[in-house]
Amino acid sequence: MSEPARQYSSHESGRPAPGPLRDWLAAMKAHTPAAAEKPAARPEAPRAAEPPSWAPRLVPPNASQTERNPAERPLAEPARALAEAEDVSELMAENLMLKAKLRVETDRYAQLQAMLAQEIRDLRAHVQEEMSALDSVREERDLWRARAEALAQPLFQKR
Repeated sequence: MSEPARQYSSHESGRPAPGPLRDWLAAMKAHTPAAAEKPAARPEAPRAAEPPSWAPRLVPPNASQTERNPAERPLAEPARALAEAEDVSELMAENLMLKAKLRVETDRYAQLQAMLAQEIRDLRAHVQEEMSALDSVREERDLWRARAEALAQPLFQKR
């Protein structure tokens, strides 16, 4: 019998792993030429505990001054530049995932609105049919009342 695939929990890798995003990033890194030349993976600092559901990573507004002025960046920091490039690529990937989720949710919202609009139209048509039937019953009732009064009138006349 084959052994079931191991399920990695989000706390094993040091940072939360939102399944498809991490798989996609790993596949992209495996196919880039820089991945073959890159030294061993840098150790990740453990992040603060996040809720179990995936949420976008927030980046502080003034993360570093060297990002604003690349001329001040020393030449001896290629590893840091590579790490920043990886962070940027991860942020871009997260952004793409969020945009895709937003598009899916927008489509679902539009479909729900269309379904609700159709249901409301159907209910209005049904109510209109019921009101028409009620009006026809009222007309028929008035007709029968008039006939009954016409037939009963000779009975109550004085002779």
